[in-house]
Amino acid sequence: MELAQNNPAFKTNNVRTLGELRVWHAGGAREAILEPALPIVDPHHHLRDTAHGRYLLPELAADLASGHNIRATVFIDSQTGHRTDGPALLRPVGETEFVMQSLAAATPNISRWQPCAGIVGTLDLTFGAEVRAGLEAHIAAGGGRFRGIRDPLMWDGSDINYGVRRPPPDRITDPRFRAGFAQLAPLNMTFDAWLFHHQLPQLTDLARSFPDTTIILNHIGAPLGVGPYANRREEIFVTWRKSLVKLSGCPNVVVKLGGLGMLFFGFGFYLRDTPPSSDELATAWRPYIETCIEAFGPGRCMFESNFPVDVQTCSYATLWNTFKRIAAAYSAAEKTAMFSGAANRIYRLGLTPT
Repeated sequence: MELAQNNPAFKTNNVRTLGELRVWHAGGAREAILEPALPIVDPHHHLRDTAHGRYLLPELAADLASGHNIRATVFIDSQTGHRTDGPALLRPVGETEFVMQSLAAATPNISRWQPCAGIVGTLDLTFGAEVRAGLEAHIAAGGGRFRGIRDPLMWDGSDINYGVRRPPPDRITDPRFRAGFAQLAPLNMTFDAWLFHHQLPQLTDLARSFPDTTIILNHIGAPLGVGPYANRREEIFVTWRKSLVKLSGCPNVVVKLGGLGMLFFGFGFYLRDTPPSSDELATAWRPYIETCIEAFGPGRCMFESNFPVDVQTCSYATLWNTFKRIAAAYSAAEKTAMFSGAANRIYRLGLTPT
């Protein structure tokens, strides 16, 4: 489908509110949960309360109760709860404090899913060597859950509106950024990389320059399908795949399989009167996910929800059904790696295999 880029509503990632999207999803067919016993660690979700809608622990819990066997989750930087005063470097530590306060107030019903078993926050890595103090503050605030940093790198020269954080195109090569990045490995911190497909060669250079730092590529490296990239799906796919394969040669890089529900990808499902089924989504997404698995191997891949962002395309239950359809031909060991094992290992969650 090549629809989203032609719709005048495509201005941001938040075309509808969460409330409107819940109504939209309610109008679709309810799917039976596939492989309900398969253990899942969701390694990528957010918590936020914005004009677009509220998605905090109660809303997350409602999704976790969808019927899939979610054993734990990892919270990812959401620009939520930052301190409003004090040193600029340390203000993002407020988000880790916010997550821990939310967990402390959670009911046993919510806690049984081990939400936010791992926390990935943010820091401005261009603070260079000073970043160590920010990392230590996050770690202290995280109560043993803090695992790493996501300092978004996404940049595109077009007029695509991809959010308020718009770093310069040379951020990955900026010596100040790299001096900050160098502070991660000594504290055993990971780096979640959020960027677009044409930036993958820069990420490969970064990974080669810092082989001791674990880098988690977010959202399969985001092959764009809107704006100037619309109606070029095959061409962009070839470019993305070539760069992805080169990146996979860096053993310190793993990839998150998901995020395809975002409007950036240009599939246009959100324009339909009723939401797509997991079978339809699996058909559209399979080439991308299978390319990642072939390049990185199941042990370096982890399925992710990217909720509530991907609710723009499907419900939480439908999303995991989609992934299970795509993974149907893989062995039990390979499924375990991609649905829970890699996330458990990379984020050091300490879950007992089942």
